[in-house]
Amino acid sequence: MSELRFVRMGFGAEAVEYQEAWDEQRRVHAARFADEVPDTVLLLEHPPVYTAGRRTEDGERPLDGTPVIDVDRGGKITWHGPGQLVGYPIQKLPRPVDVVAHVRRLEEALIRTCTEFGLQTTRVEGRSGVWVLGDPVEQRPALGGLSLDFDPRLTDEEFDPRLNGPEYAPSNAGQRREDRKIAQIGIRVAKGVTMHGFSFNVNPDMTWFDRIIPCGIRDAGVASLSSELGREVTIDEVLPVVERHLRDVLENAELKPRVIEKAPAA
Repeated sequence: MSELRFVRMGFGAEAVEYQEAWDEQRRVHAARFADEVPDTVLLLEHPPVYTAGRRTEDGERPLDGTPVIDVDRGGKITWHGPGQLVGYPIQKLPRPVDVVAHVRRLEEALIRTCTEFGLQTTRVEGRSGVWVLGDPVEQRPALGGLSLDFDPRLTDEEFDPRLNGPEYAPSNAGQRREDRKIAQIGIRVAKGVTMHGFSFNVNPDMTWFDRIIPCGIRDAGVASLSSELGREVTIDEVLPVVERHLRDVLENAELKPRVIEKAPAA
């Protein structure tokens, strides 16, 4: 792969509105498809905003009617905002594109970043993103004074954590010692070029996630690097580390087309 170009679009007081960043993604995507620019990673913070991928269901959106931007990436609903590092890798990949392999590379760069800061993270089968694993179920504290055998999330398909108090809030998953996602990934591939990407919770106000069902997952929560380490970590600290690991993983990847298995001849 050619050398990556990193573009730091804006952070803090210069955080980039979501629509502006989306427009820039599309501009760079068209230029990359035409081979006018190299593979490019846009890095930034957004002002607070909820975005919903194509698989988002109505019952996962904010109950209070907070506006949500519907986007053309995969995945479900999530939040972006201050304290969260957002990255949009715009890369040309061999066709047919191996989307899963691209997601795994982004996960790997973020897992390495967490390791460098002293936090062990991993993948969870069937769930994209980077995760902090919780305790075994039998070792977790009881919810609301009830045995885990009576956890309503396990038996009630319509259970809604948005309506059931802080003990079920996604942002409190660490206190419950449950699995919790520290980095979200949602992408789109058009004409063999990727768009969208990852959001890495560094030090945001995690209660923003409590208004939604993050990524549509009701039996796990969300985490930040600062909350897990028990100390304040800033975007400025994390940014060069993420860049370094993205460069290492993406530039050194052996890119291959997705293997398509042919059906046996009748």
